Amino acid sequence: MIKILLAGESWISTTTEYKGYDSFTNTKLEIGCTALLKEFENLNYQVTHILAHDVPEKFPWSIDELNQYDVVILSDIGSNSLALSQKVFDSGRPTINRMELLKNWVMDGGSLMMAGGYLSFGGFEGKGHYHHTPIEDVLPVNVLPYDDRIEVPDGRIPQTSKANSISSDLGDFPPVLGYQETSVKESSEILMTIDETPLLVIGKSGKGRSLVYTSDIAPHWASQEFMSWSHYGEFFSRCIKWLANDLEV
Repeated sequence: MIKILLAGESWISTTTEYKGYDSFTNTKLEIGCTALLKEFENLNYQVTHILAHDVPEKFPWSIDELNQYDVVILSDIGSNSLALSQKVFDSGRPTINRMELLKNWVMDGGSLMMAGGYLSFGGFEGKGHYHHTPIEDVLPVNVLPYDDRIEVPDGRIPQTSKANSISSDLGDFPPVLGYQETSVKESSEILMTIDETPLLVIGKSGKGRSLVYTSDIAPHWASQEFMSWSHYGEFFSRCIKWLANDLEV
């Protein structure tokens, strides 16, 4: 059984409604990866989901903890959440650098995926901030040091750039509504593009594997057509299988 740790892909939103003289505020937790978690459950993957607000304290603190998983996915969670635990931010005390820890885990044989989103890669206003971090060292792409989003509200169709066992034989991909710009490292392999920009890229770091999908696994960049696509779960399952060494490209 493939064991997956997915960190991020949730948010807390607060809404204030004004009704004449009066107003009230409501707060709710929203989870963007529900559909993907359900697909993984149907495929008998064992998935641990760390909600975004829990990442600063609950993301693994040791190699032994990381070794409980075959694949780690970072999705729409910025580097600050890995760097700034309460001990550091509130108390000014040093801790393990968990980005360096994750890098070492990958170099020693672990597998890492990063999916696109407003707090992935460079991110909205550069707030993803993975440029010049240990995470960037083990990704198959270079992260830009500024807002790297490409919004395409009219939709773009992903294209397979070469025959491979992840994206081939799935028919036409549905449109996506945005993605992130990166530059591919020399040793990496581009499997899919969008507007001639890398979309699905794989690579190896030390003994480990890494994969990036520079659009989103959930709305808004993942269009409704993408979310209802019959091969939605199969596509991401193939990504996981390649990372877990159960599939070759």
